[in-house]
Amino acid sequence: MTTVKELKATSRPRAGKGAARAVRREGRVPGVIYGDNKPPVTISLDSAELRQRIFAGHFLTTIFDVELDGTKHRVIPRDYQLEPLQDRPVHVDFMRLGEGATIRVRVPIRTVNPEGAPGIKRGGTVNIVTHAVELRCPADAIPESIEIDLAGMEINHSRHLSDITLPPNVKTVGKLDPTLVTLVPPSGYAEEQRAAKDAAAAPAAGAAAPAAGAKAPAAGAKAPAGDAKAAAGAKKPDAKK
Repeated sequence: MTTVKELKATSRPRAGKGAARAVRREGRVPGVIYGDNKPPVTISLDSAELRQRIFAGHFLTTIFDVELDGTKHRVIPRDYQLEPLQDRPVHVDFMRLGEGATIRVRVPIRTVNPEGAPGIKRGGTVNIVTHAVELRCPADAIPESIEIDLAGMEINHSRHLSDITLPPNVKTVGKLDPTLVTLVPPSGYAEEQRAAKDAAAAPAAGAAAPAAGAKAPAAGAKAPAGDAKAAAGAKKPDAKK
């Protein structure tokens, strides 16, 4: 079961840029709650509290009960904007969650069990290619992260989304099978592999040389046979005499 956190909000009766600026001058952040076939509600939240929630991590996959005028709205954050220079929140959007709602969320990737990867022991580095994947799941069962087990991974090996066992009732969105992580070789790895292959090939080539040279004495062994014929031929003049 997903942990639900609390947020307090106040009504913001007016919409528009001018009203939003007035809210920010009061140290609050304008926002809106929408969805579930109900009219949108404009709200404001404490800037410091909202900033803390955002930078604590997993903000966009966290379920909140926003208390507004004595009523709690079960919501999930859908978007937020930060002031570019000081990273202060300037706006936030929440989507209402009806009972039994199924939603699409982007869930971050997390690697585990690096000590079980032979490639890491040989100097390889984990490269996270896809930092988050889009999933469809029940609103009350959003995974905090998708774990990728690195056990058994060698250098230049990869893990894809299809290699991961997802939690129950959680499905991928779309038909793509993205690469999630790869194990990158250390610097100079290709040269070391080439040198190892050359070293392994060198004894095999050297072992063939004596075999080829062994044929020389066999060829030279015919020479005495030729000399013997010459000696036999030397007796012919005596036979004529």
